[in-house]
Amino acid sequence: MKTFSSFNKYIEKSIIDNWNLDALTDYKGITLQYHDVARKIEKLHILFEHSGVKPGDKIGLCGRNSAHWAVAFFATLTYGAVAVPIQNEFKPEQIYNIVNHSESKLLFVGDYVAKEINPAEMPSLEGIINLPDYSLMLSRSDKLTYAREHLNEIFGRRFPRAFRSEDVCYHADEAEELAIINYTSGTTGFSKGVMLPYRAIWGNLDFCLDAIGTRIAQGSSVLSILPMAHMYGMAVEFIFPFVHGCHLFFLTRLPSPAIIAQAFADIHPAIVISVPLVVEKIIRKMVFPKIQNNKVRLLWNMPVINKKVKERICQMVMQAFGGNAYEVMTGGAALNQEIEAFLKSIDFPITAGYGATECAPLITYSDWHDFQPGSCGTPVSHMEVKILSADPENIPGEIVARGTNVMLGYYKNEEATREALDAEGWYHTGDLATMSADGHVFIRGRIKNMLLGANGQNVYPEEIEDKLNSMAMVCESLIVQRGDKLVGLVFPDFEEAKTMGFNESDIESVMEQNRKELNEQLPPFCHLSAIQLQHEEFQKTPKKSIKRYLYE
Repeated sequence: MKTFSSFNKYIEKSIIDNWNLDALTDYKGITLQYHDVARKIEKLHILFEHSGVKPGDKIGLCGRNSAHWAVAFFATLTYGAVAVPIQNEFKPEQIYNIVNHSESKLLFVGDYVAKEINPAEMPSLEGIINLPDYSLMLSRSDKLTYAREHLNEIFGRRFPRAFRSEDVCYHADEAEELAIINYTSGTTGFSKGVMLPYRAIWGNLDFCLDAIGTRIAQGSSVLSILPMAHMYGMAVEFIFPFVHGCHLFFLTRLPSPAIIAQAFADIHPAIVISVPLVVEKIIRKMVFPKIQNNKVRLLWNMPVINKKVKERICQMVMQAFGGNAYEVMTGGAALNQEIEAFLKSIDFPITAGYGATECAPLITYSDWHDFQPGSCGTPVSHMEVKILSADPENIPGEIVARGTNVMLGYYKNEEATREALDAEGWYHTGDLATMSADGHVFIRGRIKNMLLGANGQNVYPEEIEDKLNSMAMVCESLIVQRGDKLVGLVFPDFEEAKTMGFNESDIESVMEQNRKELNEQLPPFCHLSAIQLQHEEFQKTPKKSIKRYLYE
């Protein structure tokens, strides 16, 4: 097993090796080459230095994915400061809490966030810096004001003969040194600051370079869909491709399925990193309507030619993801079993990973050739994984993990740290799973989501939801307990209902039929007593998981 080597050296080397290659592009906007990134990093280092920022100081970043967000993030880590990424979808009160709790000295903000926040609520900040032009929205420091006003002048004096690749030299990081405080998305309503050392970021990067970097070429295009302020998007979709010398594209806007589909068609990404919700919507909206007809069903069932039919359908699905992806990797939640079974039946390169912010984030992953339906892969390098069960292959138990990727703890929260990290260094995920003899992990659900049936049986709501989500006119669902009864909350496909000329009474009739069919597939203690319609989409975390606590 490899031992830790400097994370910042990876950034340094990638910039130098790929100096004249395209690095970061805002979709339908600006492009920065690797040397442009280096130059901007250097200017931000000068701004930090002359405004009194010291290694170890906290710097917040809150904005939509963009080239300049990426530059600000790399500038922070390569200076030796601590990055505090903040989801731009957070409410102003959440942003204030994170900035104040982390004691951030500076805050980078995007246009949307800048309009929403009130600086007076963040009294410890010395400055707020606008993305993309790094102008000052707020300065409470004369040194910061002077540094920004004279930035180009100072840069010119420091590099009088132009800035070259040999001038790139970054902070020498140590394994246990704090790199990032990433606040969890707060699925229970409370956000904790996960302290990630450089070794954890390095461990994820090192694994990705070995497992995925060997499959895609330097200079390949990658589309960044997931929020970079979330560890899954940051590690796998941003840091790894940059270090590998890829060309990253940022949507810079709310990633609707239509926008994502068009971006796939324009960019032809070499790998697709996504959450199940996006994959499922693309398949249901763009693929199923074209193949769910009598002609295709007939050909599908003809042994002589069904192989060719499946190949054609696989090509069609591949085109929906840009036509050039080595694989489509999902994470953050389980892929719907119906969608997964369909993709496997046509030999589409689908796979899954599993992780947690506390592991920066990867715990398990399998290449699509080794992917097993229903699983989320095998333990990644630098990590040990086990199931706390007397019979891990058959009886679900809690997943625990330890190794290079594991956090230092929660910032200013020793109690929560003790609950999550035991004396032997195992991180307790709170997820229930089984593990096959060959190491594939199969998630059953969250411990805190598990319901107790009327007769004392364990009910895993995620498994019921998966079946319900594949039924007629269901967009998404949530299983909740009302007394000793199980109830399905369903957000219907109102677009389809409108197309069919259905009113609400018709939709209710469809859902009642769904309930009866679902109950036939489930043991009695999992039966639903009713389905209730939701007229708005469920509120979600940035990784598109439903905020269950809001509906309990």
